[in-house]
Amino acid sequence: MKKRGGPLRLVVLLWKGFCYALGTAVAVAILVQLWFLGHIVYWDRYNPSSTAFMEHRMETMRVKKNGAAKLERRWVPYDRISVHLKRAVVAAEDAKFLDHEGFDWEAIQKAMAKNEKKGKVVAGASTISQQLAKNLFLSGERSWLRKGEEAAITWMMEQVMSKRRILELYLNVAEWGDGVFGAEAAARHHFGISAASLGPSQAAWLAAILPSPRRYERGAVTPYIAERVETIAARMESAQIP
Repeated sequence: MKKRGGPLRLVVLLWKGFCYALGTAVAVAILVQLWFLGHIVYWDRYNPSSTAFMEHRMETMRVKKNGAAKLERRWVPYDRISVHLKRAVVAAEDAKFLDHEGFDWEAIQKAMAKNEKKGKVVAGASTISQQLAKNLFLSGERSWLRKGEEAAITWMMEQVMSKRRILELYLNVAEWGDGVFGAEAAARHHFGISAASLGPSQAAWLAAILPSPRRYERGAVTPYIAERVETIAARMESAQIP
């Protein structure tokens, strides 16, 4: 006797399989976000010993130098970083840092319009919070999934951390040269002084090289950097910092 409901049974089995797979994916996604959130809560009070970007740079440097790789890094608290550097970085990277909640929507719209006009990516609009999220947790891979994760981490950081703590973390994990991380290591590497001793012009130069820090060695100046330094220096006085 021929069994009835064969096609219907198959549909039910496929639907159950889809639901189980979807439920598993959702559960995994939630666990990943909780993992990120746990680290954010911890790093609100304690300093990270390393970041995802530092580890990636170490791997790259080891390959290039046959295993002989070392990062220059020394953590310093917020109060021991020159106010000039704080103002310069905010002026250069995120003028609305104190006003937004992680995302500068106006800058994003302008960047999208500029990229659409050029037909390729020529402008970005990442805030300091977004850059910190990427440096702490993510790889350099470019994809919509990674951008979505960056947005989720940025939102969580803005809910948990103060602007002062976000800027303190950023200044201590940003790359300022080949294997040079953080304001203290950058000041000593490029100028032979501490982060607290940086003057306005030195701070403006460090802020100017942030987009491509490995291109410039020990205070080097190009026409482009000279123009950037002048622009940043003009904006520094009005830059608002926590």
